[in-house]
Amino acid sequence: MCYNMGMKSLRYLYRIGRGPSSSHTIAPERASKLFLKEFPSASSYLVTLYGSLALTGKGHGTDRVISSILPAATIRFDTKTEVPHPNTMDFTADGHTLRIFSTGGGAILVEGRESEEKDIYPLTKFTPIKEYCQERELRLPDFVKEVEGDEIFSYLSTVWEQMKSTIQQGLKAEGVLPGGLGVEKKAKLLYRQRHIDETPETKENRLVCAYAFAVGEQNASAETIVTAPTCGASGVLPAVLYYEQKKHGFSDEAIVKALAAGGLIGNVIKENSSISGAECGCQAEIGSACSMAAAALAELFEMDVDQIEYAAEVAMEHHLGLTCDPVWGLVQIPCIERNAVAAMRALNAFSLANFLTYTRKISFDTIVETMRETGRDLSRRYRETSEGGLAKLYRQPK
Repeated sequence: MCYNMGMKSLRYLYRIGRGPSSSHTIAPERASKLFLKEFPSASSYLVTLYGSLALTGKGHGTDRVISSILPAATIRFDTKTEVPHPNTMDFTADGHTLRIFSTGGGAILVEGRESEEKDIYPLTKFTPIKEYCQERELRLPDFVKEVEGDEIFSYLSTVWEQMKSTIQQGLKAEGVLPGGLGVEKKAKLLYRQRHIDETPETKENRLVCAYAFAVGEQNASAETIVTAPTCGASGVLPAVLYYEQKKHGFSDEAIVKALAAGGLIGNVIKENSSISGAECGCQAEIGSACSMAAAALAELFEMDVDQIEYAAEVAMEHHLGLTCDPVWGLVQIPCIERNAVAAMRALNAFSLANFLTYTRKISFDTIVETMRETGRDLSRRYRETSEGGLAKLYRQPK
């Protein structure tokens, strides 16, 4: 079931918040605040989590974030009841119940109510957006500005500052990630462990991966990140843009325009498929992030709109079928490494777009539709329930 009824502002795609999960922490926090506002004087609260929220909520810290807003709440994890959306929450107080869905990327929707996040984009698929831009000789950021006004670039500037700060903080961090898996933070090691005879290619791999690890580890530590489009996939886009800015000296203004183009790609995916691992597996999170990053890179280097489309399409196509099977429900294994691998794949997709765009057969809209259908076909075990795959087979070393 799809709860995304239109394309909204990029403000709702790029959210600044605390990790480790947009669906499992940012959205439940927002839902708790909404319920508290409506029932501020209740003596007690009951919150029932269903689906993926019930199965991996403890690992993601869902109960902790709800309790931080509703200290008097009793929290139940119902893993048996069938619900219309895999991220469903029931909030009850004083005989009243609100059913709230966490629909991906930190967004929430109250059952029976219209979304507070209004649709503002008149076009919701990439082909008509591309045709509109080509007819008027607009670049994708120009289209974003036309719809959202100059103020969106001010917001994206704030987003970029936070992305840079997250990378910089992550590169300094040491120790073990919380949650009990004993995963050591590796970003600082990757960043500093250079070899005397390191080739330019190896250096690129090391640095891009270090930046992606830095964000992923900050996210896993419940520090502040930017959803791009989710917490679990938040390292891909900032890693490649930070690397290119450091390497080529791109201005912050140019990066912000790249964020606008990448955000438009993310919005198309969000509207026509999903960015939720609980709905469509990790292809919806990491695949979407890789598409956004590839498109952003293509915009940064001023490629034309066909090349931007091809970069985004290639990036998503080769993530199709990617499962979401977080070990212990934590956003650590395989999530953090996956951000680094996807960042490198975004660079590959961007590079291919420079050479092969005009030989392609597949449109971006087609690949988005394919991702949605593939997600529907994925077993529930591979959609952020930790019931299958690596999450099932992993055994803690003795």
